[in-house]
Formats: sequence, C-alpha cells, structure tokens
Amino acid sequence: MSEATQPHSTEAELIAVRREKLGKLRELGVDPYGSAYETTHTPGDLRENFTEGLQVKVAGRITGLRNMGKSCFFHVGDIHGGIQGYLSIKELSPEDLAIFECLDRGDWLGIEGETFVTRTGEPSIKVSKFTVLSKSLRPMPDKWHGVADREIKYRKRHLDLMSNEESAEVFVTRSKMVAEMRAFFHERGYLEVETPMLQDIPGGAAARPFETFHNALGMPLTMRIAPELFLKRLLVGGFTKVFELNRNFRNEGISRRHNPEFTMLEAYQAFADFEIMADLVESLICHLAEKFRGTLKLEHKDEEGNVVRTINLERPWKRADYNDLVAEAAGADFFTITPEQRRERCDQLGVQISPEMEDHEVVQQVFEKLVEEKSFDPCFVTRVSSELVPLAKLSPGGKTVEVYELVINGQEISPGYSELNDPDVQRARLEHQSGEETQKVDYDFIETMEHGMPPAGGIGIGIDRLIMMLTGAPTIRDVILFPLLKRKD
Repeated sequence: MSEATQPHSTEAELIAVRREKLGKLRELGVDPYGSAYETTHTPGDLRENFTEGLQVKVAGRITGLRNMGKSCFFHVGDIHGGIQGYLSIKELSPEDLAIFECLDRGDWLGIEGETFVTRTGEPSIKVSKFTVLSKSLRPMPDKWHGVADREIKYRKRHLDLMSNEESAEVFVTRSKMVAEMRAFFHERGYLEVETPMLQDIPGGAAARPFETFHNALGMPLTMRIAPELFLKRLLVGGFTKVFELNRNFRNEGISRRHNPEFTMLEAYQAFADFEIMADLVESLICHLAEKFRGTLKLEHKDEEGNVVRTINLERPWKRADYNDLVAEAAGADFFTITPEQRRERCDQLGVQISPEMEDHEVVQQVFEKLVEEKSFDPCFVTRVSSELVPLAKLSPGGKTVEVYELVINGQEISPGYSELNDPDVQRARLEHQSGEETQKVDYDFIETMEHGMPPAGGIGIGIDRLIMMLTGAPTIRDVILFPLLKRKD
C-alpha cells in the first residue's frame, strides 16, 4: 500500500518497492504470476445484474485500494467494468495478511465470497478467499487524471485502456458494432469471404501501395489497397451476395482521418445498382445508431464536454448531384467558365491546387474543401465525373457515372457503384488510368469479366470513419487500437 502514502515517489522508486513485494510473495510460497482461475461471473456483469447473497468467484485488475485499518475496500475489474471487494483485516490469517500487504493497484486478483450491499449502497463482495494472479511491476496511471498525454495514449494503449473508461468504451462499442454489421449482412443473405492481402497487381482504387517481396517465388508483391477486383471475380463465379470485412493498406499520408492501415467493409449484390446499395447503407447506419446510441441525433463534444455539433441521421437522407453541389459552393457558372478561370476561382475561394492537377482534379479539390468538409448531416453525392471512378457504369449521356459518395461529419464514409460489367469498356478505362504503365493493369481480371459478370451494385464502408462518426471520436487514432506512429528516436 506504499504508493498511496508516497505520492511524490519517482517511478523508479515505486518499481523498486513493487519488486520487493514480488520477492516477498515468492518467500511466502505464492506464485506471483498465478495460473488458471475459474470464475462464475465477470466483474462488470456481476455489478450490472447484481443480486445479494450469491457465492461468486471473479477475477480482475485491482483499480483502487482503500485500507481503513480494520478493513479494506478495493475494486477489481476489466475493460467491461468492475466490482468492489471488502476484506476484514482481523479475519485474515497472518499468512494471508502478509500476502495481501504485497498487493498494489494494477495487480490481477481472483476473489471469492458472498455478495452484499454496503451501507452506502455499493454492490460488493465480502471476500472469503483471494488468489494472486499477476503482480504488476509498474504503477498504473494516476487514478484521477489517467493518460493525459496523447502521444502516450496512442503509443501505450494498454495504459489508456486501464485508466480511461471512455476510451475503453469506444473500443468495446467498436467490437460490438463490427459484429452487428456482420449480422446485418448475414441476415440479408450475404456470404462473408476472405480475399488476398498480398497481390501481384494492386487494384480497386487509385492509391500508392506498400511494396514487399516474396523470396520463395522470387517476385515483388504489394499489400492490397482494396479487395474489389477479387470480390467481383466471385460475382462472375456465382456469388450473388458477397461481403468482406478487411484490412487495407495505402502508403500515403497520416492525418486525423487517415491511417495507412485501415478497415473496410466491401459488399456486392448481383442485379442491384447504386440506388439499391444506398438504401442498404442508410438502413445499416441508422440501425447501428439506434442500437448503440439509442438515437438518430448524435452529439459530438469537445474535450471539455461541450456539444460542438449534432449530426441528424433521421431518414430519408439527402441525395444531390455532384455538379450541383460544387456549383452551389463555387458559383453557378463554375462549369461554364474555362479550366483556367476555374483555377483562378480556386484562388479566390481559398482552395489550394497544384499546377500538375488536371481539370477534373481541380473540381474534386473544390468538392472536398467546400462541400465534403462542410457537410455534417448525411448526403449521398451522386453522379460523379467518370474520370474519378473508372470501375462504375456510365450515366445516360456518358459524362458521369452511376455512383454515390456518402458524406457524413465532413468526410466520405461510403462509396457505392452501379458496377461496370462490360469487359471491353473496363479494359479501356483501366488502360487509360494506367497511362504508360500498362503492366499495372490486371488483365486477369479483364479475362474473368469476359466470362460474364452480372449487373451489380457495390459498396465500400470505411469502418474507422464510421465508428468516429457514431461515437463522436475526434480523430481516427481514437478508434484504432494501435495506430501507426513515427518511431521514437
């Protein structure tokens, strides 16, 4: 219990004290790193469904200790919650007392006894027996302030999880949401599959891949940037409803909305189109919000707890043409002026562009900065320029493609396509996109399409961004357990 009485001790001093206790436990014949321990309840479940007079066995980390002299109150718990334990010091044998005095916050302990409620109304266990399961050699973060340093929070996630209930709750919710997404698609007849993460030719998106080398085959490979082309092969093979929850890798920048390794859900449905898939995504996200947040109006708060915005997911969601939204933001004449004048307009609007950008990229930059980043309630942005999406069907007239881009909370959450299934058009599009580097065209995929791909609708959902939106997390690092960080010097 020395940590409670030495608040100004250095970490090295606290570790030294804990190592002394470790040695003392061994002298007492106690294995400080325990073994299997059978429980009747988890601490969180016991507290949530509490009944007095039960004989129980639970295990958890000691998160709080209060030695009252003749008695001791302490809490044990895990990521799902905790329960209070009570010990009468005078009822302990000298051996058990010596063992108990070797315990600290952060240690893992098994306890058994009878449930009761204290005079202050706290659900508790009157401990008749305890078992040391693991001695912690380093102190836990400060009980009241937790991990305040964001660098430590992301680099040492275990400290964040053991000291920050809000952070732990986000990751528990994420796990449950992903499970619910799987159930959502299974209930609608979709089959879940796994496709290669190592690919000879990266496809399905315009992104820079991570490169590696397979020694046994003597060939370069890349980590996938998207599973799309393999999932479409399955459509050709007869999978009419298919989805994959997967990790993708893109060797690009890091920001509050981007991590080089991220989670995507992609799904394809034969005989559907982008409108049908938009309805599906709208149903899914509303279902998740109602199930896990209990409302379709989601409050996002700052670090002080002040509401900075409310996202309204009530249906039906807005659907609007890409060009109409850009013209509304950049001027009604934006698409009638010359490309040079569009560049000048960007300067006037404060939208940064580079000289090497093509005209459609300039327009996309305007869309991202003046439309996407300022749209918080859901909006399906439809009929995007065909130059931006080479894998979708052309709209009537041939200048746009049959797609949606779902924007919520100032970022794209999900794209959806009426999938291009004409192999000749697909070949021409991919060769145009690759320019001089035709070796980057997946001709095996084109050959697969020549066997006949049914008309289909397809979607992608950025799981990390979706979780950010649903939980109110301000950055993608708050919803990825172990985000990529720069190596410390």
